[in-house]
Amino acid sequence: YFFSVFNRKTGEPPLINGWIPYLGKALIFRKDAFKFLLDQQKKLGDIFTVHIAGRYITFIMDPFQYVYVIRNSKQLEFHEFANKMASKTFDYPALSNGKFPDLKENLHRIYQYLQGKPLDIISDHMMKNLQDIFEWKCSQATDWETEKMYKFCCSVMFEASFVTLYGRVPAADGHKVISEIRDKFIKFDASFPYLAANIPIELLGATKKVRKELIHHFLLQNMTKWLGGSKVVQARQDLFEKYELLGDYDKAAHHFAFLWASVGNTIPATFWAMYYLLRHPEALAAVRDEIDHLLQSTGQKRGPTYNIHLTREQLDNLVYLESALNESLRMCSSSMNIRISQEDFVLKLEGNQEVSLRKGDWIALYPQILHMDPEVYEDPKEYKFDRYIENGKKKNTFYKAGRKLKYFLMPFGSGISMCPGRFLAMNEMKMFLFLLLANFDVQLAENKAVRLDNSRMGLGILLPDVDIAFRYKLRP
Repeated sequence: YFFSVFNRKTGEPPLINGWIPYLGKALIFRKDAFKFLLDQQKKLGDIFTVHIAGRYITFIMDPFQYVYVIRNSKQLEFHEFANKMASKTFDYPALSNGKFPDLKENLHRIYQYLQGKPLDIISDHMMKNLQDIFEWKCSQATDWETEKMYKFCCSVMFEASFVTLYGRVPAADGHKVISEIRDKFIKFDASFPYLAANIPIELLGATKKVRKELIHHFLLQNMTKWLGGSKVVQARQDLFEKYELLGDYDKAAHHFAFLWASVGNTIPATFWAMYYLLRHPEALAAVRDEIDHLLQSTGQKRGPTYNIHLTREQLDNLVYLESALNESLRMCSSSMNIRISQEDFVLKLEGNQEVSLRKGDWIALYPQILHMDPEVYEDPKEYKFDRYIENGKKKNTFYKAGRKLKYFLMPFGSGISMCPGRFLAMNEMKMFLFLLLANFDVQLAENKAVRLDNSRMGLGILLPDVDIAFRYKLRP
């Protein structure tokens, strides 16, 4: 393909421009960002700028330099970019709009409900809701039941998260109502990569209509009927009521965006964790053994009719479960950590390196390159369930070129852009796997390779390219 590296101002990295005006390298990047970036790194070194769809994005490929980008949060801003993208994707007015003073900061403050003691409370509710759903779904499974795995993970995790965050739908057909919301959610979610890429929603078929219907579910008159919602959602509701200029539809759109943030990545991450465990019998046996051991040592019985209670400490001590989960996150996450330069400035890096940035330039870290680096992770394409364990304890020292890395696993972003719900997300996935393996014998029902679907490269957890059948029955 036509390839050009233009000379630039002193201190500016080499620019890969592409030959199509405006698009630049967008198409080739979209096709396989991982391969494209590795190719450029080989040619140009660890810092280069790529022209992608009208934007100039400077990639910093060396993980030892990440800290300098993350540290400069004043000059390199993230929230403004995230808020613009979210307001467009989920159809609410931009938070930076002068009409809503301090709304952004106040929303951020509410994330305290996803940490510390409040995290324990919401995790306990999630555990109970997961158990109720497993019992409702599976107490019939005395003989083998076969289902599609992604569909199963989606159904269980969506409903448990929805009920935990927003409360129960008291109607007799509560499950059905949530299933309807879930089906619309899946349709909207399929268009998410296009919306994130700034493609007008009018060009995306029924997406606009589906989004509107989803937002309507979260209008106040509907939400007030739901029982036993979480403190975090209640705090958001109370906050929105203080802003008279925020319309009912806008508030509902915020609630819908929060739902997407809660399950959009957790569902595929849960699928991959389960898929890799079932593909590797030795991993499945080790994790199940650890789970059974915990239940025995705490005198708890397994079976869908028994209530299992886990403290945060007990969840944290399941080192094989956590390692297996981290390993699947390493293999399936593809997030691009973006910062936007607020002014013309020189970013100082390690080893007396400097990068001249212009106001509005984007800086990007692409952790998938780190996750797949054979120098950091031996045989990176292989799933090793105990990769994050050393001498029976959690392993958190990884090296490159003989030096210890500060950042080695980054599925949840970094610094100011780190996902505020990451602790809850990890707990939810652990609890799902815990209950599944404690209560059921599970195995794959077909032998086919499931691969990563790259259409979400740069946006979080990649989806599987196909669904796969598995079967389960109650453990004796």
